[in-house]
Amino acid sequence: MAAPSGRRNSGGGASLWAALLLAAVTLRPAEAASEPTTVAFDVRPGGVVHSFSQNVGPGDKYTCVFTYASQGGTNEKWQMSLGTSEDHQHFTCTIWRPQGKSYLYFTQFKAEVRGAEIEYGMAYSKAAFERESDVPLKSEEFEVTKTAVSHRPGAFKAELSKLVIVAKAMRSEL
Repeated sequence: MAAPSGRRNSGGGASLWAALLLAAVTLRPAEAASEPTTVAFDVRPGGVVHSFSQNVGPGDKYTCVFTYASQGGTNEKWQMSLGTSEDHQHFTCTIWRPQGKSYLYFTQFKAEVRGAEIEYGMAYSKAAFERESDVPLKSEEFEVTKTAVSHRPGAFKAELSKLVIVAKAMRSEL
């Protein structure tokens, strides 16, 4: 969709353009994705490696697995939300602490997908909460591969509050 030209017409073209843009942005998510499934889980400190996973899609086609180790504090409530596109060719996995910033010291993390390849992955040191925005990790602190978003040993600064993955179904060989 092209932006409106500098020409003005007396029919209020700019306001029509704004209304159409707003309608497109508002309606698109409802058409594009199924309702996400959100599951709460505890992130537990103690330095031991823990994992949490969920499946989504027809026949549980996709899996998202969060594996981590953390230190300090007490258990924190986190959430994992999974959703699929209407055609079930894409899925999203978001793992986050709803209260914003985690107070745990993460020694490692990995969010991986099964049944799909990652098209977009991002990790955040702070999740949006109230009037504050997400704060992404520096690119050198984590890496994104075809199937995982994970910490980079020696570069990751131990702060994690959110992970976002958008993945596309793997093509099956004929």
